[in-house]
Amino acid sequence: MAWALGANSNSPPFAPAIGANAISTMRAAFLVGILAALGALLQGGSISETVGRDLILGVQITPLAATAGLLTAAGFMAFGVYSGYPVPAAFATTGAMVGVGISLGGDPAIAKYQELALFWALVPPVSGGLAYGTATILRRDDIPETVGVPLLAGVVSGIVANIELGIIPGDAAQNSLAGFASSLVGLPDPLVRGVVTLAFGALGFLAIRRRTQASAERGIRTFLVALGSVVAFSSGGSQVGLATGPLETLFVTRLELPTLVLLGIGAVGILAGAWMGAPRLLQATSREYAQLGARRSIAALVPGFIIAQVAIALGIPISFNNIVISGVIGGGLAAGSAGVSRRKIGVTVGFWLLTLASSVGVGYGLYWVFATVLGME
Repeated sequence: MAWALGANSNSPPFAPAIGANAISTMRAAFLVGILAALGALLQGGSISETVGRDLILGVQITPLAATAGLLTAAGFMAFGVYSGYPVPAAFATTGAMVGVGISLGGDPAIAKYQELALFWALVPPVSGGLAYGTATILRRDDIPETVGVPLLAGVVSGIVANIELGIIPGDAAQNSLAGFASSLVGLPDPLVRGVVTLAFGALGFLAIRRRTQASAERGIRTFLVALGSVVAFSSGGSQVGLATGPLETLFVTRLELPTLVLLGIGAVGILAGAWMGAPRLLQATSREYAQLGARRSIAALVPGFIIAQVAIALGIPISFNNIVISGVIGGGLAAGSAGVSRRKIGVTVGFWLLTLASSVGVGYGLYWVFATVLGME
């Protein structure tokens, strides 16, 4: 499952940089594997716990139930790859784990489902709105590219200072670079966090501003590579839990192994999948992003980074397809594009909902078959 996620779900962030000739396909595939694996290892814990423990109440996911859930989710992903339909891994995995959990005798976690539904429903308008605003800034004649692009780089850099990292010691409120600095300095926490955030933002702004002043196109290409890097890192952190989550109970409760071991296995799978499967997907998606142009690609990826980090902080599995497609539409509307197909959007959304509903039924039935034939739970 992790291999499939690495091959299919973590590559799009670098497609704009390839389309703008800022990086080669093979070098991008190499970076995708490294960055997504690091993101999986350092940021995947919250998503993994949600998928493995919070979707069903009253029972623990057994190894047989985890097997049924992973097979169901992987089957849906395989169907999407071979049929060409956009199957969101987050929807397929969530539905599968709900189905096997209910079949196992658990109770639905209604409050968690409401939280997931609200977040998923907000993703398209928020992503599209952020992309629209970003594209508008980049297109304004009164905001030169030597200011607009570096400003976005500063915003992204400031957020990087506050993202949660598993390698940072301390509690959940301090495991970011800004939070760690606050724990080391005997000054008010908001003050230290604000200073560190501003420092990171200023460094990002100045670095990209120098590049854009030398050459606007070179600065934009540099920012595309940097933005693709942080989005690929975020995608690893948000996607690995879809593979490791079903095994959370087995590893942590039954085998008494730390979650980091499970995330390490997932990271290796994502790394292998990215290196073996990403080049072909990168070549295909880069052509689509090349048609969008570098500026609209930036507008689509900035919301992806922000929303992915919010989802990781909240422990909510998300679909990168959902975020990126919404961002592309928002950026297109800012450019005055009239070519957005309502029918295609409707078909895509309908297929997402069908995936979520049908994966629940398939997961339920597959576990029931396994338990009946094998006489196990």
